[in-house]
Amino acid sequence: MTVTEIRGIKGREILDSRGNPTIEVDVSTTNGFGRASVPSGASTGSKEAMEKRDGDKRRYGGKGVLKAVEAVNTVIKKALNGMDTLEQREIDTQLIELDGTENKSNLGANAIVGTSIAVCKAAADSLKKPLFAYICEDVAGSRSGSRSGSRSGLGSGLKLAFEFQLPVPLMNLINGGQHAGNELSIQEFHILPTGFDRFSDRLRAGVEIYHALKTVLIDRYGKIATNVGDEGGYAPAMRLTSQPLEAITVAIAEAGYSESEIRLGIDAAASSFFDPKTGKYMIDGRVREGAELVDFYQDLVETYPLELIEDPFEEESFELFAELTARLSRQIIVGDDLFVTNARLLEAGIRKKAANAVLLKLNQIGTISETLETVRLANKNEYKKVVSHRSGETEDPFIADFAVAINAELIKTGAPARSERTIKYNQLLRIEEEYL
Repeated sequence: MTVTEIRGIKGREILDSRGNPTIEVDVSTTNGFGRASVPSGASTGSKEAMEKRDGDKRRYGGKGVLKAVEAVNTVIKKALNGMDTLEQREIDTQLIELDGTENKSNLGANAIVGTSIAVCKAAADSLKKPLFAYICEDVAGSRSGSRSGSRSGLGSGLKLAFEFQLPVPLMNLINGGQHAGNELSIQEFHILPTGFDRFSDRLRAGVEIYHALKTVLIDRYGKIATNVGDEGGYAPAMRLTSQPLEAITVAIAEAGYSESEIRLGIDAAASSFFDPKTGKYMIDGRVREGAELVDFYQDLVETYPLELIEDPFEEESFELFAELTARLSRQIIVGDDLFVTNARLLEAGIRKKAANAVLLKLNQIGTISETLETVRLANKNEYKKVVSHRSGETEDPFIADFAVAINAELIKTGAPARSERTIKYNQLLRIEEEYL
């Protein structure tokens, strides 16, 4: 038995940041330990891998995950015991085959992704390597460029290097849509502190603007406007898309920053205000055709320093995504529900020139290896990579290390508030301090 072989696997039920049950998985080796807890989304794409919930209304309103926990503690444990944690791809393939479904609904995507991440963490700990470095070095191979030293094949051929960058934080300042109780159609309003070289300076700027925005909102809407949504952003009683964009623009100036240093972003999550019966969108109290929505976004870009638009249309609208990407060629157009971290769907988007960036959520696809397949495809076709949290998060900082390992341009992990969000930012600060 080697020091990296799996000696124990245990799943348990814990709570996420919304107070809903989720699964945590421990993997132990002779010389290491990995623990992963799994987030859950409120706004989800229909093609995402399926998390397994108990459905027993007498317990947690049916949201318990004891069935997923049982899958980890029986089927998964039996199959993986004795396997080498360095063989990530082999382990992920085994998990996929054990489940046997296209959407991982048998064992549950939550059970599978929790195990996949815990295995990766256990491998890094067994080798006493920083997690981001373990993933990056395994992917990139030896310093001479040879991949002969790469055992797990986490993504042979990914465009990575030992000289890494830290991502720009895509910071959520105002929540709407399914993440808040206000009347905003758009789900998230962000800032991108792009005008700084160091992550710590980007984060500081974002925090200062977040606090300046609190003052702006109190002055305009009263103290109740500083209630926060699922991701830590404020949830003021606003209705029109222009209102949060204007308030954030004022806060940027009040905090002493310029539009050249701080850009804006939105996650429309347009599937949430799309009516499949009529094929139209209800936004800002008005029904719009898809073509009108293209014009709507162009007007926003011409009015505000809007750098990024995520999910501007419902998840089947590849053609509208392509039209907007062509028209707003200087903006970052991100596909989340459009791609759901799935290489096959990203490939379809690339063919149609839909979007120019992909959101990466590991629990959308279910394993590290499959996520890295999508990363490889994004790199090959020069799509930007945005590593993302979920609205129902945990205190697991894995995505911070993952973002650094794959050289993600952006990381989306909420407001600089609520510890399940700040733990990711703090991990990035540690990485910068120690390794850059």
